[in-house]
Amino acid sequence: MLELVNLENPKMFIGGKWETAKEGATTGIYSPSTKEAVSQIPRGGREEAEKAFHFAGKAFEEWSQMTAVARAGFLLRIKDLLLENQEEVAKIMSLEMGKVYNESLAEVNFSAQFFEWYAEEGKRVYGETIPASDSEKRLTVIKQPVGVTFAITPWNFPLSMMARKVSASLAAGCTMVVKPATQGSLTALAFAKLVEKAGVPAGVVNVVTGSAQAISEEAFNNELVKKVSFTGSTEVGRSLVKQSANQLKKLSLELGGHAPFIVFDDADLDKAADGVIASKFRNSGQTCVCANRVYVHANIKDEFEEILVSKVKNLVVGNSLERASQIGPLVSEDGLEKTKYHVEDATGKGAKVLYGGTSPVNLDGYFYEPTILSEVTGDMIIMEEETFGPVMPLITFEEDEDVIKQANNTEYGLAAYFYTQNLARSIRVSESLNFGIIGVNDGMPAVPQAPFGGINHSGYGKEGGHQGIKEYLNEKYISLSIE
Repeated sequence: MLELVNLENPKMFIGGKWETAKEGATTGIYSPSTKEAVSQIPRGGREEAEKAFHFAGKAFEEWSQMTAVARAGFLLRIKDLLLENQEEVAKIMSLEMGKVYNESLAEVNFSAQFFEWYAEEGKRVYGETIPASDSEKRLTVIKQPVGVTFAITPWNFPLSMMARKVSASLAAGCTMVVKPATQGSLTALAFAKLVEKAGVPAGVVNVVTGSAQAISEEAFNNELVKKVSFTGSTEVGRSLVKQSANQLKKLSLELGGHAPFIVFDDADLDKAADGVIASKFRNSGQTCVCANRVYVHANIKDEFEEILVSKVKNLVVGNSLERASQIGPLVSEDGLEKTKYHVEDATGKGAKVLYGGTSPVNLDGYFYEPTILSEVTGDMIIMEEETFGPVMPLITFEEDEDVIKQANNTEYGLAAYFYTQNLARSIRVSESLNFGIIGVNDGMPAVPQAPFGGINHSGYGKEGGHQGIKEYLNEKYISLSIE
């Protein structure tokens, strides 16, 4: 029995109250591990979204005037409640979108860190005094919250992506309406329950589940909404840019990626193997920053492949709620079919399967074995598209300049990784890779205190760090004549 969400009748959180959708419309949620029905979430639309923005606008009047210290107290209470309820929140997450329990538990802890970070960062929103060119003037810049904000969050990290946005928005003095992905909605509603328990004033945080198109249309046409933050596909991101133009809404986008992972011949191969496994197979390969193209120097190719296979074959594939599982299901049948198609295309063009390459026969959900492909070439679809599945393609290289050129040969620019023990190479390659996040001997670089975001077709704007709160602030220049 869950305390945070009533699976038989979950409700949206609007203006501090729990509500159903118009005429009781719902959308089914099914477990990716078993394909069995889990719940029915409210299918909200423009009417529910408009109501949420209305309450967020009303709440902004009080919340924006509250001191940063007072707002920090609420953020810290949310952090504490996340940690106190981490096991139930992790269970909900694993149940609805298939992330293995231990990873879900880690995500809850990671999410709590954002509320702790921004509780303090909100107190450091400093203005400026500018030297005047006229002795009878005083020039200053102050920073103020932008107003009502809107977040569209993904299913693959249903809590931490929301936490990144909500914590920064609230710390800045903004209010927020969240539209979670369908298979992240129960997690979002559990979070809303914790917001309520924390005593956050009504309307400061709202969660509206349902039609992404209808809710987004209301957001981009509602003049109360001043800022939109989106995490999702590049295709949808392009559409949102066009929608934002009518009212020139402030917009930040964390979009797709196609991350290269380079293993140079002087790398610590054991550590490099651990790093690429952590990057590639976390969340069954369903992350925008995971290693999608693994470049291995020809001198260490055979040894590295042997180390990789020996480690990957020990990964446990199983139901997301089983504590021993390390690789869970893909989120949907479409995701599974795309993964199969990428492997079939690669093997049909000459790639060899070093390990995996099929779905386990003893599991009923959307499972695919962790897979390693060698002799991958540039004409394979897996080299152009995000697989979003547990498939690791290996490509051989010989020269630094060549592999950097190959790594940069993508429209995306979110994350890149490389392993080397050469300091000069670390600096040179870091500066040469055209990506927003670089992991040097680090397959898991994301932390709350550092900026997260990409360039090029991976979007713009940052989350995390002191840069993240700037996305929710306006700067106002004041020139005061004292003559």
